[in-house]
Amino acid sequence: MDTLASDAAEAEAGMKGITFSAWRGHHYVTLAEMLVRLGSFGLNLKWRVACDEIVDPRCAELERRSGGDGMDTLTLLSLTTPFLQLIDAEAHGSAEGGVVIVLTEVDSTWWEVRAVDERVLGGIRRCFPDAVDL
Repeated sequence: MDTLASDAAEAEAGMKGITFSAWRGHHYVTLAEMLVRLGSFGLNLKWRVACDEIVDPRCAELERRSGGDGMDTLTLLSLTTPFLQLIDAEAHGSAEGGVVIVLTEVDSTWWEVRAVDERVLGGIRRCFPDAVDL
């Protein structure tokens, strides 16, 4: 996550963030579900993903496709469905050369969402009312 971490650190200075439980009873909120929850905001982003733990062969493919400019949202969505639960993974969505959103799965327990557009966080809060500010 070194390159992604430095990209995110730069961007996070202007970002607000929230965190919430990744579990809804017996249902785990996956990266694919988070992408869908972004709606039109996420459609034209380029994504780079880093996984601390390779829990599925798709993790290596996610990281491979994260090279260079990254992958589009539909490609990322196709690689994370059906159900893919990641452990300690980070996805950076970029637009116009800068990171605009960071989705972090923390230990398969929590989600952290940081975004430059607070309306995105508001939409996520409506879906996950237990979200608290970072």
